[in-house]
Amino acid sequence: MGGVLGVGAGVFLIALIWIGTLVLSLIMSRAAVATRLGIVPLVLLALTITLILVLFPRASELPSPVKETQIVDTFFIGRYVLLAVATVVFLVSLFLLLPFHLLEPVYAKPLRPH
Repeated sequence: MGGVLGVGAGVFLIALIWIGTLVLSLIMSRAAVATRLGIVPLVLLALTITLILVLFPRASELPSPVKETQIVDTFFIGRYVLLAVATVVFLVSLFLLLPFHLLEPVYAKPLRPH
């Protein structure tokens, strides 16, 4: 069974349709009298789409048998080469930090300006 929290995309689609219907109904209820009558077809449309999605599901109700998958790391050598290159770059940058940052000379400032 796919999806989030064990439910499919249809449940989220139905929730999205009804949330949109609710928001549009609230917006239309604040409008003029002629526009308020548009709430009825909107709710009927949402109800029709919901009934279609519920009564004609595309997936079977029984989950398909799960085959045990074997995980094979095909990028094994490349991963270790990448790790070795990253380690060498890290060590070189660490050793370059010593002479260029830590051993940088600090010159004394004169006490009296000339």
